[in-house]
Parts: sequence; C-alpha cells; structure tokens
Amino acid sequence: MSKVAIIMGSISDMPVMQDAIDILKQFNVEVEVDIVSAHRTPEKLFDFSKNAHNRGISVIIAGAGGAAHLPGMVASMSPLPVIGVPVKSSNSIDGWDSVLSILQMPGGVPVATVALNGAKNAGILAAQIIGSHDKKVLDTIISYKEELKAAVNKAAEGLNK
Repeated sequence: MSKVAIIMGSISDMPVMQDAIDILKQFNVEVEVDIVSAHRTPEKLFDFSKNAHNRGISVIIAGAGGAAHLPGMVASMSPLPVIGVPVKSSNSIDGWDSVLSILQMPGGVPVATVALNGAKNAGILAAQIIGSHDKKVLDTIISYKEELKAAVNKAAEGLNK
C-alpha cells in the first residue's frame, strides 16, 4: 500500500495540516505524520528526505510557514513528488513569504504548491497521484468528485424553488 508522509516545520502548523490527514484517511490512504524542521533539525531533514522512498512513502506533503524552506529542501534530496503547503504563521508576512518561498523553486527541483493553508487540496492531490497506479484509491477519488458535483447540483436546484 502506498503511504503519504505529511511533515511540517512546527507543531503550530498542525491545525492547517490536519486537513490533509483527514482527507487522506477519508480516501483510505495510509498516512505518516512528523515534525521535520529545515532550520532546527537539519540532520533529521536530510535523513527523512533521502530515505522516505525506502520506507514505502509515495508522496510527501510538506507544510511550512515564514521562510518555508522545508518543501524545497525535501524536494532537493528526495526522488518523490513533493507537495508544498504554505502556512500563514505568526511570523509571516500575510503568508506571501511562505507562498513565494515554496512556489519559486529553481529548475530541476519541482514542488507542487497549493494555496495558502490549502492542506486539504494537498491531500487530494497526493491521493490523485497514488490513484494513477492504485485503482482502489482512484475509485475513491472518482466517488469523491461525484459527491462534489452532486452537492453543487443540489444547491443549484434549491435556487430555483
């Protein structure tokens, strides 16, 4: 079974990152969660990044605020797809510093970047990546998208009554 690793630079990022955990559990995707600080635990960052693929991880979601180096540093050392979640933190400049730090990666070191505090979409994207080779997860994604469509159609019908 494919696993998604969800890492964050600080425990203060957990309220945002919980959305990724919740949606992946809804899709029955195994999740591993940890705190890996690019600045305070660089040795752990190196070990995690270089070895995640050897532990059955298929996709990494990395949430970070402020300077937000975590997603890019992980992507620089890991062969796995990395999805960055910019987190609006207490020391942030309205979150723009995090967005730009994760978004503006140099050529050769891609990080898929979701919206500010967009951990739910990061979880959905991770599941879609896994679904490209796991039919069970793909079927769950298809059902989820049908539910979204049905909710919109129901809301639209309510407007005409």
